[in-house]
Amino acid sequence: MSDQRRAPGPGGGGGGGPFGRGPGMGMPVQKAKDFKGTLKRLIRYLLPRKFQLLAVFAAAIVSTIFSIYSPKLMGNATTKLFEGLMQKMKGVPGAHIDFGYVHYILLILVVLYIISAAFTYVQQYLMAGVAQKTVYDLRKEVNEKLARLPLKFFDSRTNGEILSRVVNDVDNISSTLQQSLTQLITSVITLVGVIVMMLTISPIMTLIVFLTLPLSLIVTKAVASRSQGYFKEQQKALGELNGHVEEMYTGHKIVKAFGRERQSVDTFNGINGKLYESGWKAQFISGIIMPMMSFIGNVGYVLVSVVGGLLVTKRSIEIGDIQAFIQYSRQFFMPITQLATIANVIQSTIASAERVFELLDEPEEDPEHAEGKRLGAAKGEVRFEGVRFGYKPDDVLIDNMNIDVKPGQTIAIVGPTGAGKTTLINLLMRFYEVGNGRITVDGTDITEMKRGDLRSLFGMVLQDTWLFNGTIRDNIAYGREGASEDEIVQAARAAHADHFIRTLPDGYNTVLNEEASNISQGQKQLLTIARAILADPAILILDEATSSVDTRTEVHIQKAMNELMKGRTSFVIAHRLSTIREADLILVMNKGSVIEQGTHEELLEQGGFYAELYRSQFTGGGRGQEAG
Repeated sequence: MSDQRRAPGPGGGGGGGPFGRGPGMGMPVQKAKDFKGTLKRLIRYLLPRKFQLLAVFAAAIVSTIFSIYSPKLMGNATTKLFEGLMQKMKGVPGAHIDFGYVHYILLILVVLYIISAAFTYVQQYLMAGVAQKTVYDLRKEVNEKLARLPLKFFDSRTNGEILSRVVNDVDNISSTLQQSLTQLITSVITLVGVIVMMLTISPIMTLIVFLTLPLSLIVTKAVASRSQGYFKEQQKALGELNGHVEEMYTGHKIVKAFGRERQSVDTFNGINGKLYESGWKAQFISGIIMPMMSFIGNVGYVLVSVVGGLLVTKRSIEIGDIQAFIQYSRQFFMPITQLATIANVIQSTIASAERVFELLDEPEEDPEHAEGKRLGAAKGEVRFEGVRFGYKPDDVLIDNMNIDVKPGQTIAIVGPTGAGKTTLINLLMRFYEVGNGRITVDGTDITEMKRGDLRSLFGMVLQDTWLFNGTIRDNIAYGREGASEDEIVQAARAAHADHFIRTLPDGYNTVLNEEASNISQGQKQLLTIARAILADPAILILDEATSSVDTRTEVHIQKAMNELMKGRTSFVIAHRLSTIREADLILVMNKGSVIEQGTHEELLEQGGFYAELYRSQFTGGGRGQEAG
């Protein structure tokens, strides 16, 4: 039912690490095909702001150093308190606790914490500017790229895939630059600083902490490898569930019409059950990591405390050093865990960046002439001369097409599905480029004109209506920039849309909601016709413009269209052959070639493909039978 399915985000979705985003421990991570190349390319986007990044790095160093030095000072205060207390207990004359020194230490700690917080603020402020400006430039580049991509790019991909790259992948890059990059810097500095501080206190106790690290890594790897399989199953089931829900709710009318509600619910329950089974196993197994890490950490703390106590008795270290060391040992594992999680986030981000860069590297439309030819008052003479085209080089759809259209003629194009009717229009408007031959408008090769100038000659009314979220006035005015209120109303009247617009509560100020579901399909078509009338083009392209309106409205629209088509060259892609009897020329297409051409009467007299198609509509399928 739906041609696009909402998939989890580029990082695998689902779980969140300690920072509230990105893949958790054991979560499968999307990896880039060329990690180094993509990383270098992403770094180039940061280079224009290298001085801000250096300031971020410096602020992170200062903030982290002040934060790391704090436990050492607290240890000194503890040692001073312990010494005074022991002297009192031993009855040493004049023994007392030097609270002045303790207060001095506390004052220094407060100053250090304030300075650390201030530099953290500066770091976050600068990094926010760098990240958002970088992503701003990237989004702008992506948007400009989309405007330069040929139609075949959009025809070969679902809307969901393109949106995923433009929105989800760019957001993933933004989040990583904003959060994970500063956390990466802070974690590395913290790890190095903590190791240095632990070594200054006691190399022996530092060795004990290091010995617990391999054990932690072994446990983490063992648990993560088991949980990763369940996480993959969870993500697969989640994707299936999202796709099923979207399909069912998008096509809920069809589901109800065919009485498939029970089947839909059963399918949902089956997928939901699989998601439950894989989800709780993944979360339970990955959840074991923290208790096991805590157990290993506690064993390390016991060993540190015992060895530290022995060293205190030998006067190798002070008692406050044990307190400081325990704090450092706790800080030692935190940046390691953060770095492991950040590594996963960065893998996912580079994969997202690679997808964005793939979009930016897509081949663009053929370059235009620096100074394209402009037509003055276009007459509307169109010629196809030996045109050859195929969507793929080895699959020719149109071969040696020759058409000569005089100004003001109405040309109807008919034929079965896949005959090449829409392809002909795509070539005429340069949505696709011809392989061989040429197309001219008023004798000028369209490849010598700028695409914008060429397309401004055409007005289109398609079977599939497109209206944007805005007022009815804005949607009609989209046909011509700077149109006045009177011109908009006149266009609406010509399209027989003025009456229904004025019956709406807000009239022309009525805001069309998402997909314009607050008006009927026929009314949508009336608005697109009014838009085309306002554009006042030299050449019209009509794709069965009245197919979505009722019979009475169709009569009014046909009159308005006949008036609009007077003096203009018009291409009409026809499905109902009853609407093209008055056409000046009918082109009958089949398998990419024009196999018959002439007026309605001439083609019926020939008794060929058109005559057979016409008779099949009115004797076999009735008025509603389509030709293609």
